Amino acid sequence: MPAERIPASLPVAAARRRRLRADQARQLADLLRHQILSGGFPRRVLPLEDVIAADYRASRNTVRQALDLLRGEQLVERKAGVGTVVVCEKYPHGLDRLQGLAETLHEHGRVTNEVRTVGPVSAPGPVAHRLGLPDHTDVLCIERLRRLDGLPLSLDLSYLPMDVGGDLLGCDLENTDVFRLLETLTGGPLGHAEITLEAVNADAHSAAVLEAPRGSAVLMLERLTHLPDGRPVDLEFIRFRGDRITMSGVLRRHSV
Repeated sequence: MPAERIPASLPVAAARRRRLRADQARQLADLLRHQILSGGFPRRVLPLEDVIAADYRASRNTVRQALDLLRGEQLVERKAGVGTVVVCEKYPHGLDRLQGLAETLHEHGRVTNEVRTVGPVSAPGPVAHRLGLPDHTDVLCIERLRRLDGLPLSLDLSYLPMDVGGDLLGCDLENTDVFRLLETLTGGPLGHAEITLEAVNADAHSAAVLEAPRGSAVLMLERLTHLPDGRPVDLEFIRFRGDRITMSGVLRRHSV
């Protein structure tokens, strides 16, 4: 007796159902993540799976898959007798104001800095170009590991023209934002900054310094800050631990 032939459409339909469940789990994880990061679970304990399923009109399997995704991000974990609890706090970093890290996170703890490198270096071509300087001009290079209440949060590399940055050599770089020091030295507020934000894989060095898994994603913020007259004065490459920071801002669309 010949074997029963399986219609070709059946594996395709099964794959489509699996893809649909995965899509639903990802979408639910996005909603739960927002609730977690915005303080939607005040006791840091998520509702029971059947409550989440009812609230979001999702199947129990979808809820479990969504929670698995959040556990994989080390955002939540399952505790016997308690349920699913939030185990990692992310700190909000606004993108609509020009502020130093200590100014940005002052409500969440004390920012301290481990100065790893400070001194003049010959500016690489791209750095000199961004700062409006001739190639190989000496600039001040500062690398600092920044901690929030002792936890590694970011690795900051800054380049500044020597006529402005040179005076920073005698300043308290361990406890003060560079922005605040620059404003004190120049006698007035900074102007504006251009930023680029992207995710990059942590190299071995930055992963070790940030105490993050090698190859894990970090948020790379490139920021070029200008004085009020438009002169570029501070080029920064900041690697944030992606599991400890969220970037947010308010964007307005103006009518033409």
